[in-house]
Formats: sequence, structure tokens, C-alpha cells
Amino acid sequence: MPLVSGLVPSRFLVLTAHLVIVITIFWSRENNVRASLPLQCTPEEYARRDTEMVVALSVTLGLFVVELAGFLSGVSMFNNVQSLLSTLAHASAGVTLLFFLFEQWDGSLYWWIFAFCRLAVVLLGVRG
Repeated sequence: MPLVSGLVPSRFLVLTAHLVIVITIFWSRENNVRASLPLQCTPEEYARRDTEMVVALSVTLGLFVVELAGFLSGVSMFNNVQSLLSTLAHASAGVTLLFFLFEQWDGSLYWWIFAFCRLAVVLLGVRG
């Protein structure tokens, strides 16, 4: 039982931290969009990259709703494997997204971070 009592709060805290980071990126996405473009760009190029970031962040927020619904309803709260995988994936995504936010990485890197952290959970979850 100590494993469960340690995983549940840590999973909740990591999920919440990752959610706050994604919302912060959503609010301040202009720097990352500008990092994706050359110095001289057209408004159409900026709008296209901004739309790409909005879509990526919206997909992330939609999947957060699904995961938090499963977690808070108790469906996946006490599944040790799911909690451990979720905690590891969200912690790694959170740390990477902090670098993405503070270092103003290219906006297209968001999809790579998203794919790596999401696919790791899906692939390991299927085998586990």
C-alpha cells in the first residue's frame, strides 16, 4: 500500500504541473512562433505557425481532459503501472516543455515532445 499512497499524490502533482506549463505556453506562444520563422516573415506565415501551435496545444489540453477525467473518477487512480507511466511521461514532458518555454525553441519541436512522451506511455502501457 505505500507504493499506491506515494504514486497517487505524485501523479496528481505532476499532472497539475504539466497542465500549468501547457497553459503558460498557450498564453505566451508568440515567442515560440517567432522562433519558428525567419526574421522577415509575412503575416500569413506567422498566422500559419500560430495556428499550428494553437492546434498542438489544444490537442494536448483535450488529452489532459481525458486523462484527468479517468484519474479523478478513480478509473486509473489506483492502477500502479498506469500511475507510474503517467508520472514518468508527464514529468519528462514537463521538464522538456520548461526548456521549450524558457529557451524559446522552434514551435515545430512541440510535436516531437508530444509524440515522444505520448507514444512512450502508449507503447509501454500496451506491453505492461
